Amino acid sequence: MKKIGILFLLTGFMVVAWSGYSLWQQTQAVTHTTDEVPEQFGNWEHTTYQQQLAVPAKKKMAEQTPETPDYTTGDKVGTLNIPRIGTQYEVYWGTGEDTLKQGVGMYDSQWTVTPDHPGHVVLSGHRETVFSQLGSLKEGDHLYASYDGNIYDYQIRDMWITDAEDRTVIVDKNKPTLTLTTCYPFDFVGSAPDRYIVQAELVSVETIE
Repeated sequence: MKKIGILFLLTGFMVVAWSGYSLWQQTQAVTHTTDEVPEQFGNWEHTTYQQQLAVPAKKKMAEQTPETPDYTTGDKVGTLNIPRIGTQYEVYWGTGEDTLKQGVGMYDSQWTVTPDHPGHVVLSGHRETVFSQLGSLKEGDHLYASYDGNIYDYQIRDMWITDAEDRTVIVDKNKPTLTLTTCYPFDFVGSAPDRYIVQAELVSVETIE
């Protein structure tokens, strides 16, 4: 019995250690550069509502329904910068559990697109790691998505809490929109029952030199 007890103790220790390592690994997907991120984007403090762009100003913008990008699940596709909380995130293709362990995931679905097409871009991340500070954002704040040689500046228009089963969030959009989603409450222990939603509209596009 003593040996069995020791075995259970070691097994429990290994599970806790692995869980801790997994969480630590996910936090490495966030670059906390509180001073540097805001300095990169001069207009992030201009929170007065700006006019939404009807169509992203990019030469390769396809007018027809976009084809599925040639990515493999887990591929890095860009970055997300949020000056308000001084963070930069690496963004990966897909939102499966393995992908979200790497960082922020970009939805691949019939209702969503990549930033270089007009429509709905949806990014998701875990509340315990990459998106733990989303509750600090305010309407009018800017979110900067770097993708395929351009920086897409989205301005937050709305934030709300909804049920985890709400199917009205990830839907088709007629104009360029960015939505961030994560579980809620942020400090909930276990599987959180709700979702925290941040929705923003595209206000400008800049080519990366």
